[in-house]
Amino acid sequence: MIKRVLIVDDEKAILEILSDAFKTCGYEVQTAESAEEALELIKEQNYPVNFFDINLPKMSGIELCTLLREERPTDFYFAMTGFVSLFDLVKCRKAGFDDYFPKPFNITELIQVAEDAIVKIERWREG
Repeated sequence: MIKRVLIVDDEKAILEILSDAFKTCGYEVQTAESAEEALELIKEQNYPVNFFDINLPKMSGIELCTLLREERPTDFYFAMTGFVSLFDLVKCRKAGFDDYFPKPFNITELIQVAEDAIVKIERWREG
């Protein structure tokens, strides 16, 4: 299985840092600065592991996750946010995020959850 990840954040610096880190670990990486751009990318390619900033312009990362979770229920979705609150955590869980990472985050931790997700997907496909 190709290790593929989609990262959606409106901060270019975060996209660059995460993209470089995931590429170093052997991932095929695609980035988007908006939910709308991400939806266009997803029409062309499946991304089994997804990291979404929850505070995006226009459509939020929470709305994006809700939409995709219904269409692609076996993919993994991880929320990233600079504004941590219990209210947002509850909204993220209801939207279908698998986990929630406050900024600044530990990049090694993000790569590890992506690795764990890939292992689960491979196991599901073999079963």
